[in-house]
Parts: sequence; C-alpha cells; structure tokens
Amino acid sequence: MSRLQNKTVVITGAATGIGQATVELFAKEGATVLCADVNTEEMNKTAEKLNNNGGNVETFHVDVSSEESVTSFANKIKEEYGTIDVLFNNAGVDQEGGKVHEYPVELFDRIISVDLRGTFLTSKYLLPLMMENGGSIINTSSMSGRAADLDRSGYNAAKGGITNFTKAMAIDYARQGIRVNSLSPGTIETPLIDELAGSKEEEMGQKFRDANKWVTPLGRLGRPDEMAKVALFLASDDSSYVTGEDITADGGIMAYTWPGKMLIDEQWKKETE
Repeated sequence: MSRLQNKTVVITGAATGIGQATVELFAKEGATVLCADVNTEEMNKTAEKLNNNGGNVETFHVDVSSEESVTSFANKIKEEYGTIDVLFNNAGVDQEGGKVHEYPVELFDRIISVDLRGTFLTSKYLLPLMMENGGSIINTSSMSGRAADLDRSGYNAAKGGITNFTKAMAIDYARQGIRVNSLSPGTIETPLIDELAGSKEEEMGQKFRDANKWVTPLGRLGRPDEMAKVALFLASDDSSYVTGEDITADGGIMAYTWPGKMLIDEQWKKETE
C-alpha cells in the first residue's frame, strides 16, 4: 500500500463522492494529499480522520471557477511544497436545464465555469509546479462527455470539452514527462446523484436506481471507491506509458449502441433484480 509514497497530490472537489474516496485511498497509499473544495466542513472531517490514523492531509477552500481563488491556492502550494506530483481535477457540478431553447444562460455558464473552466484554471496554474519533475494529471470527465443526456446539454458540453482538453494537454506536456488522462465515470452513488435524482430512500430516487439496474450491463450503480481505484492507476507509475486517454468506468453502458432487446427482454430485467 505505497504506490504514492513521497508523492504530493492535489485533489479538487475533494469534499464528497469520488473526490472524498480518492483522498482516502491516496492517503492510504502514502501520498501527501492537498484537498481543495468550497465545502470545507466535509473536507476537514475527512482530513481529521485520516490524519489521526497516520495520514498527511491538508485542506484548502478553493473555488475552481475563480481565477483569483485558484492562483492564491497555487501560490500557497508553491510556497509550502514547491512542487506537486499529481493533480486530480475532479471538481464539478451538474443540473438539468431543459431543452436548449429553454436552457437558462446562467446555469449553462455555471456548469461550464466550474467543470470546464475550473479544469483549465487549476491545470494552468498548477502545471508549473510539475514541469521540473513530471507527473500525472487526471481530469474527471464523464460518459456524458462521450454521448448526450436528455435536458443536460450544458453538462454534456462541459464534459465533452474536458475529454478533448485532456488530449490537448497530453500532447502539450508529454515532453516534460507529464501524463494527462481523463476518467469518465458512469452513474456513481454520490451525493450529487441524490441531489439530481433523489436518494435511495425517496421514491423517485429508487425508480432512478431501478432503471439504471437494467440499462447498466453490470446491473448496478458504481461506487466512489471504484472510481478512486481507477484514479490511483492513472496517478501511479502503473500507468507510466498511458497518456491522452479517456478511461470509461461505467459498468458497460457505453459498450452498446441502444437498448434494443433489453427493453423487451424480461429475462434481462429479471437478472438485475
């Protein structure tokens, strides 16, 4: 359990869900983990727990959509640590907005600002801390960056942008020994899903999860710790010859073209119950 020993890692969107699970895993793997989020309360709880068990975790209040906030954060990291080895651009928001002609401009701007612009800003200002020794950058995209969702064009646009932005960075910085890849989760059991679709205790939330059971070949939603393990692979030397890739971890959803027979095959549905 030391694949990140002596590595300094920055994780944005670190307070809950995939980010929180990754903080916990990376700390156990020996990394110094620098957590960034606007939700400092949840981050501090995680950091306290891990530090009490021998971890090395520090938290920072950072709004990734704000250039001032990100530059201030980068300056603090440079002053305190000098360099970093891994950057996990995980911060993101999502919300339905209706059809494009109905979609609120302010919602579109917010999603693009946090998800896409935030990935750009944190990369821009933290990359200089990796130039000397190389490292790994992981950007959280989504299966929604590879295909579209009903009423979520802003999120689709942001995540599609992240996927291709990742490839651009991979080319730009390969000669500096910096690998850049994206992680595209499917539907993961996180607080964001509770917010978007309802919790497991709510009727709408249960209907959402039941629908995902049969549309997902593996028959269930993913877990945050499963995404953290993919991020660990990309962060560690285990992926030393992998760059410019988008790793999809969606339980098999992107493996088929359309539900087809799945819609009427009772045996398929039954096997997921």
